[in-house]
Amino acid sequence: MSEATLTSKGQVTIPADIRRAMGLSAGERVVFTQLDDGTTVMRAKTRSLNDLKGLLKPAVGRRKVAIEDMNIGRG
Repeated sequence: MSEATLTSKGQVTIPADIRRAMGLSAGERVVFTQLDDGTTVMRAKTRSLNDLKGLLKPAVGRRKVAIEDMNIGRG
């Protein structure tokens, strides 16, 4: 089990063994998620929006919506 100390500025150094296990290096971002049971999960933010391109399959039988039709309440 790894341990870290919170500084007066609210900063924590992630222990080296955890950084290695998560594949983290300097400058990379992490995401914290609070669960309903009080647990906090830290994940490496490794995906960009470009990585998600093509992830969803096109909707078959549905019409395309023009950008102008998405602007609800304008006009």
